[in-house]
Amino acid sequence: AVSPVGKVPVWVDGTLAVWDTLAIAETLAEQQPGKHLWPRDPHARARARSVCAEMHSGFGALRSHCPMNIEARLPVVGQLIWRDQAAVRADVARLVSLWAELLQTHGGPMLFGDFSIADAFFAPICMRLNTYGLPLPAVAQAYVERVTALPSVQAWIADALAEQDFLDFEEPYRVSR
Repeated sequence: AVSPVGKVPVWVDGTLAVWDTLAIAETLAEQQPGKHLWPRDPHARARARSVCAEMHSGFGALRSHCPMNIEARLPVVGQLIWRDQAAVRADVARLVSLWAELLQTHGGPMLFGDFSIADAFFAPICMRLNTYGLPLPAVAQAYVERVTALPSVQAWIADALAEQDFLDFEEPYRVSR
């Protein structure tokens, strides 16, 4: 009801509704400049915006074949997806390459050193990788674990686990909760 497109995410601040992930991130960064939600260095900031845009519009095979479901554990489904879906393997290879390069360039522990909007953008992908148990090299797995351990991500996980919804048409790979 608060979003003109009727979808999430939507962020509401008084009478202002912002309904696109990138728009929400930019608005929050503008409203909270002292929090440095984007990297301070202009080149790193431009790169962070680029990887967020890639995340925003890319990784279609991973999104399509591994629907978001924080509370599920589907490693058997993940093994089949990994075996049968070359495009998913390609998406994961791109993630692994991107994350390794950014972590090395910026010294970790997050993609641009300190936590940034880029890490928030990749949190849903981290959840998918966890849900489906897709194989990752140690560096990428450690990054997924660091993102998963963030207090805000832990709160998100707790909220998801508290939900009692089960709609079979949204989860065709499961027959019950």
